[in-house]
Amino acid sequence: MDRNPYTLVFGKEPAQAISRASQSVEIMENFCREEPSQQIYMITGVRGTGKTVFMTDISRKMRRKKNWIVVELNPERNLLESLAAKLSSEDDLAKIFQSARINLSFFGIGLEVTGTAPVTDIETALTKMLESLKKHGKRVLIVIDEVVSTPDMRVFSSAFQIFIRQDLPVFLLMTGLYENINALQNEKSLTFLYRAPKMELAPLNIGAVARNYQKTFQLDDSSALKMAKLTRGYSFAFQVLGYFTWENQGKVDGILDDYRQYLEDYVYEKIWAELSRGDRRILFGIAQSETGKISEIRDILQMETNQFNPYRKRLIKRGIINGDVRGYVYFVLPLFEQFVLENL
Repeated sequence: MDRNPYTLVFGKEPAQAISRASQSVEIMENFCREEPSQQIYMITGVRGTGKTVFMTDISRKMRRKKNWIVVELNPERNLLESLAAKLSSEDDLAKIFQSARINLSFFGIGLEVTGTAPVTDIETALTKMLESLKKHGKRVLIVIDEVVSTPDMRVFSSAFQIFIRQDLPVFLLMTGLYENINALQNEKSLTFLYRAPKMELAPLNIGAVARNYQKTFQLDDSSALKMAKLTRGYSFAFQVLGYFTWENQGKVDGILDDYRQYLEDYVYEKIWAELSRGDRRILFGIAQSETGKISEIRDILQMETNQFNPYRKRLIKRGIINGDVRGYVYFVLPLFEQFVLENL
């Protein structure tokens, strides 16, 4: 293997990846049921957890399934018009819409039906299109990466809610940072999104990471596990450490400074900039703690439980700290405690 199998590019599907099989199977099995219990999943997690790669993997697998249509939309554009344009651009689907006499020429899409007045409302047009696809036994999966609560996104979400109420065969997979998805869910007109399942991407399995490194770099069990633990299961760290180790002829020694600096420059500084002053103070207390025990951290910060808990809960939801062990918290991101101590 001459080319580096790891990548430093965000969102690009790497040659070496750790499967999240259980989570992807849950989504696909639900969508493929005759009577799905959910038609929306929102994938969230801190920057670099592999949300885009995870969504891309599901999209590719769903495209292989019979009668499934996968459409990826750009959140910066008019989502409803983009959906209509992409559906009608497929030759097989265009024939279905033409036979249903759906004239989309008003929107400049190019699907014109002689003798039929053009549809002038995009929501009405999509309803007709989805109804015709339903008659042909087809289902549509819409994927949107890095959603934010923009006017276009809110309009699209409201229309999607109507499509669901009309029992149309449309499904939605979105990725986004916790705060962006939370802002969208909290829109008063989009309460149905609040009930939609959020799937947080947990750290990668350390054993799987170790086995990957062991196979790629021909390491013994102990060395592979030691290398894997340097990533803490953080998806982007798995790629960065693998990339620099490959460039260093398979040796970890000598690349740890580059590894740390790359994480800081491309992820941690951005995360840090988005945190409030209170969030940073809490993280500073956690970084100073030797045990991760919450009572010790509160003593360091001189904070009461009712002051500390809201920050703890928010930082857990943002994927920066883990609170699975009762009474303790610890950093999810590798080497982040050193970054915090140096930057506060």
